[in-house]
Amino acid sequence: MKKRTGVAILTTASMLALIAGCGSNSTAPASKGVKGELEIQYFVGGYGDKWWKQIISEFEAANPGLKVKQTAGSQINDQMKPRWIKGDPPDVVYIDGAGSNETQMVTDDQLLDITDWIKDAKNVDGEKLVDQLFAKPKDYDGKNFTIPLVYGSWGTFYDINFFKDNGWKVPTNFDEFMAVGKQIKDSGKGVFPYIHTGKYPYYISGGFLDSAIIAANGGDPSILVKIEKNEEGIYKSEPMRKALEKIVKMRDAGFIDPASKAINHTDSQMLFLQHKDAFIPNGLWVQNEMGDNVPSGFDFGFIASLGIDPGQKSVVVPYTSTMAIAKKAKNVEAAKAFVQFIFTKQSAVKWAELSGVPMNYKADLESSKAGSMSKAAMKFFLDPGTITAPTVVPDKDVEEARNNALVALTSGEIDVDKYIERMEAAAKKAREKK
Repeated sequence: MKKRTGVAILTTASMLALIAGCGSNSTAPASKGVKGELEIQYFVGGYGDKWWKQIISEFEAANPGLKVKQTAGSQINDQMKPRWIKGDPPDVVYIDGAGSNETQMVTDDQLLDITDWIKDAKNVDGEKLVDQLFAKPKDYDGKNFTIPLVYGSWGTFYDINFFKDNGWKVPTNFDEFMAVGKQIKDSGKGVFPYIHTGKYPYYISGGFLDSAIIAANGGDPSILVKIEKNEEGIYKSEPMRKALEKIVKMRDAGFIDPASKAINHTDSQMLFLQHKDAFIPNGLWVQNEMGDNVPSGFDFGFIASLGIDPGQKSVVVPYTSTMAIAKKAKNVEAAKAFVQFIFTKQSAVKWAELSGVPMNYKADLESSKAGSMSKAAMKFFLDPGTITAPTVVPDKDVEEARNNALVALTSGEIDVDKYIERMEAAAKKAREKK
């Protein structure tokens, strides 16, 4: 689950040479290997932990005087909260999965200001790090605290072979989706056209709603920034209403599986894999996350933006999962060295091969063992014919309000007006608490 990883095999000697020079006040690879202890906290979800274990092992091999402690797991964010509150955090944190929120960590002054360091920092290959990133470090009033590690895409998934076998046309816009959805619903096969993850409603937000909002805004993605900033009246805007009305059309047509309301990500994905449901909003990690549960012959298809109108450009809604150094890190020098060690083309290739999604680093995946979805996504990100949304991080309380409102909307408990009313109130509270 997202909110819910290339590394070439080098000799210890060559790695020591590469890592040399990552001193705490230096932007270039350091002249000495780092020492002491380094604690790294990372969430284990859809991407697994193979990349983390491999890269950390190689980083330790490059620095014999360093001992790395891996604090990880699927519940690690909740488990580590008491330590963050007490001021005893790990040195490095990968901010991903349920229970984590980058904006809140910045607001709570938990992360190290890396503004001056990151702008000129070089990786162990001598490349200027930020020049190689798709998504740059997020700007917080002129300061940087995090670095995006993952660069994937939300969207809608379906089984290519299932559609071929049933003669269903893969939709390229919302009108075509409504047409094929009716075919699916009326087929007598007991298949619902659509299922989403009610327990984690940000799946349908990222996989459907956000791109629909941009499309309704004439293809201008800046509206997501306005939403992120909780601008007054943004939820009353015409693009917002039009996008929400598309969800209502799906709901009122009986397309949404009733099981969606209370179901978690893996259960909804299992129903999708069992062909109980034809479409699912998700992220590029889904195939890797489901692993051996994917049936033989199941071929994942991907639609970037199901909510666009005929003739409109596709909209890519990327997601990033970031990493940061704790403000109260005990070994800042080693933490910075680790960042410079992992952001390389080799690391990016290995991440894609082991996790099933692209890393936030410009790397050619064509000759790699990365999956077809990662290769296709990498090409898609660079296609000038698509609109790319900005990566935004909502206020924690506003996000919770949106999640609750989306579940209520998709299940028929509220209408569009009530959704807008709820969200305007949540945005107002967010503005007032600043």
